[in-house]
Amino acid sequence: MSEAALEAVRGALAGAEAWVVGGAVRDELLGRDVSDVDVAVAGDAKPLARALARASGSGSASFPLSDAFGAWRVIGPDQAWQVDLMPLQGDGTLADDLARRDFTVNAMARPLGAAPSGDGGASGGDPLAAVVDPFGGAADLQARRLRMVAPRAFADDPLRVLRLARFACELGFAPEDETVRVAAQHAAAIERVAAERVFAELKRVIASDRVVEGLELMDSLGLTPHVLPELSGLRGVEQNRYHHLDVHDHTLEVLAETVAFERGDRVLLDDPELDRRIRAFLAQPFSDEITRGTALRFGALLHDVAKPETQAFHDDGTILGFPGHADLGADRSRATLTRLKASEKLRAHVALLARHHLGLGYLVHKAPLDRRTIHQYLTKTSPVEVDVSLLSIADRLATRGRKADEAITKHLAIARIVLPAALDFASWRAQPPLLRGDELATALNIKPGPSLGALLAQLDEARYAGEITTPDHALQLARELVG
Repeated sequence: MSEAALEAVRGALAGAEAWVVGGAVRDELLGRDVSDVDVAVAGDAKPLARALARASGSGSASFPLSDAFGAWRVIGPDQAWQVDLMPLQGDGTLADDLARRDFTVNAMARPLGAAPSGDGGASGGDPLAAVVDPFGGAADLQARRLRMVAPRAFADDPLRVLRLARFACELGFAPEDETVRVAAQHAAAIERVAAERVFAELKRVIASDRVVEGLELMDSLGLTPHVLPELSGLRGVEQNRYHHLDVHDHTLEVLAETVAFERGDRVLLDDPELDRRIRAFLAQPFSDEITRGTALRFGALLHDVAKPETQAFHDDGTILGFPGHADLGADRSRATLTRLKASEKLRAHVALLARHHLGLGYLVHKAPLDRRTIHQYLTKTSPVEVDVSLLSIADRLATRGRKADEAITKHLAIARIVLPAALDFASWRAQPPLLRGDELATALNIKPGPSLGALLAQLDEARYAGEITTPDHALQLARELVG
């Protein structure tokens, strides 16, 4: 949190009994940037929140977060920072409040008036001098360990079982064995937790660089059948000879490949500039407080979700494949995200990724590609033309059965042609048409309707192929097409 923001909080809450608590203290001690701060206060948080919003000036706002716990949120100017104010829980003392928290690294507090780590002041430069740490959270930070405050932590809120996986993969900390054992006893109870809360934690697991490890910990805790039963259902579903893994483990490898795209762990297509553009694309904000890259990860996680239902066999009992799994997978992935209360934008996006994830692979059989073929692919897959092309590459890289090297080489050759075109396609489509629909209808004396739309699509394809460049060219071609 910026010093200016911290001063605003101190000034507005001067004289109040207040402590910075939880993740803000943890992250300060870890040397991480802090923009979201939880402040525990003795008494009613509402007047303090309103005072802080007034003191922060134009562009600040305060609003209640939870009627049940009396928490209030204050957003700073230009959303530069966020402070959540909440009454002390339990019997109203700091000691009882900290005793009710989940993990020891989150059960530390610092008086609001004390300098944070690195600020010197009364602490003399010792970052722990002013920290209230009744459960050894600082030692667990040093050991990079996640330990429950008390066994009742998970019974009090079963969502904390999923938070254990989330903190483990976000922080890179190892859960203590006893904490894992107790957490696993409460995994099934997460089905009683509101889906919105579950999704809020799950999407942070999916967004983590250690997402595969996070999902594996969810498995160890017994969470997956209750949070993502669709993923559990992929385990043990064998594939044909072109695959080297069952559907579950293949899915995790596809997910790992999408993470590699974002991290820049490899030059994907022997083109550093193209890799830079891909990373910038995936870093764009999307919806549900996630990036486009995290949305792609959800697509990777769910793209083969319908394979168990569509598994088909040869007469000799060997696996033929999964006919129809892409279309059915679109429905199943949408249903999964609907259950999790994700936004309609994310549901529709991931459904399109499932529906079209095989499309780039089909282009391999049409090589060499001409501009019309590329346009047909981009039009069919829009608005996920970039995302689904990346998913297809990840899917191909994670498929290493019979003739894998040859197939990967051909696939990447097509991707080197299609991906730059996909990255440019949205801006190409945004340009004005050579002829508007009303102009074309008037010139050819035809009525608006599906036939006019089909004609405009043909003109669009011809323009993309470079066959027409002016309105006169477009009109001449249109006359030829209608005979």
